[in-house]
Amino acid sequence: MVANEDEARKQDDVLEALKRDLEAARYGAHRAWKQYDATDPENRLVADELERRWNQALQQVEALTERIDDYRAHDAHIPAVGVEDFEDLAADLEALWHHPDTDARLKKRIVRTLINEVVADVDAEAGEIILVVHWKGGMHTELRVPRRRRGQSSQHTSKEIVRAVRVLVRVCSDDIIAGLLNRNGLLTGRGNRWTRERVAALRSKSKIPCYSPDKQSSEGWMNLTQAAQRLGISPITLRLAVERGEIKADHPLSGGPWVFHCQELETKAAADLVERTHRRNGHAEIPSSQQRNLDFSRA
Repeated sequence: MVANEDEARKQDDVLEALKRDLEAARYGAHRAWKQYDATDPENRLVADELERRWNQALQQVEALTERIDDYRAHDAHIPAVGVEDFEDLAADLEALWHHPDTDARLKKRIVRTLINEVVADVDAEAGEIILVVHWKGGMHTELRVPRRRRGQSSQHTSKEIVRAVRVLVRVCSDDIIAGLLNRNGLLTGRGNRWTRERVAALRSKSKIPCYSPDKQSSEGWMNLTQAAQRLGISPITLRLAVERGEIKADHPLSGGPWVFHCQELETKAAADLVERTHRRNGHAEIPSSQQRNLDFSRA
């Protein structure tokens, strides 16, 4: 609300300044007319010059009058801003700030608009840096962040993410991996959302090979759907078997794919699962050739 009141005062100040300029322009136009009216009509050179000055003064009065009218019309269309509007704006701002397509230059403009200054201090005993944010509206916020020790990088991607990418790259491209990491709420070492380029940079730094469909096929890697098709059972049946510990598979992200190797699908446990599943389905189902149709035409 304080920011809203400040903006209203600024608009009033602009309007008052325009009014003062208009008053001065009208005074100048009146003087120019008096000079033109008092000149000798036979002195055409002087009369033409004074008439030109008078016309310029009148044009300035007209231009200022139009500016004031436009400013008032624009100000009249600005709706009143309430607390709910600022709450909605704050929610939109957070979404905009964390969106992967948001330009860094736009973030800098947002910071300059909202923050007056940031004062930093060091708490050596707690090993923290104290940041006091002075907002443009007059409020203050204190933040405490861990102090980075010498030789310690604050931009290091966690080992868990590196391990997950090392497994996912067997069946997923960089685009898909980036989406999976974002869906699981994981960020880069710099606190950014993942993109295809950032996944590729992580692979390059960690010496992880890129995904290739041919390589996936030759090395025998497959996802849950592909593994279920190979066994001839449903993906749900296979997943339940993995969760029971009958079949081995990697699941690096809770919201990501299961990764199977073909050797795990050739074990006795896998064969027993397929036989048990087919036997159960065989007892539960009747072949279509033996099913009888009901004739409802006589009902």
